[in-house]
Amino acid sequence: MISLENVSKKFGKNIVFENLNLQFKPGSINGIVGENGAGKTTLFRCIAGFESYEGRIDSHKNPLKNHLGYLMTNPYLLEKITGLEYIELLLYAREISIKNIAQHNIFDLPLKEYATNYSTGMKKKLAITAMLLLNNDYFILDEPFSGLDIQSNMLLTEIIQKLRSLNKTILLSSHIFGGLEQLCDVIHLLQKGKPLQTVLPPQYDSLKETMMQSIHRTKIDTLPLKYSDS
Repeated sequence: MISLENVSKKFGKNIVFENLNLQFKPGSINGIVGENGAGKTTLFRCIAGFESYEGRIDSHKNPLKNHLGYLMTNPYLLEKITGLEYIELLLYAREISIKNIAQHNIFDLPLKEYATNYSTGMKKKLAITAMLLLNNDYFILDEPFSGLDIQSNMLLTEIIQKLRSLNKTILLSSHIFGGLEQLCDVIHLLQKGKPLQTVLPPQYDSLKETMMQSIHRTKIDTLPLKYSDS
């Protein structure tokens, strides 16, 4: 479990979020949604220990960072390092030994090529593969489906469900609500200047409609679009 108690984050006078109280339970997929700038990535970085914050973040296994797999939206890769070397480096840092890494190459990546030459989607697949080999108990997935092809999205969905069945704690963000409502056990809505809203599956349709009304439809109506009779 990961628990947040009165967690707040500010950049100068700008309050990103304030007094968040949350519990992310083992064996659950927790969706985090919100507009750009709502604080999803900042929240993830606070939990992962990359950002300072006010309040308290606890987990059953400490230090949390040693048991956490964090997939960034755009994974950072070192120059002049192959896909295989990238995985080996992360395994070495965790003191984990895997003799035949190639047999775990679920996305069929060219592991002997420089990872910096990979496409955006391939880089994300490499980061996912490495993360899954590190014996993590907690997973933060920031826009994990972005940049992936359809088949890889389907495979990743199955992987996330498998992690849930293994009692892992999963935090998942997306700008697209549709994918999360089919996958998540609970969804948390972050909105600037508003209290956190936590929604369970029976209320997903209501949340979706509220978000469409308040965010999308009012903005679409401001466009000078006209009916075409041609």
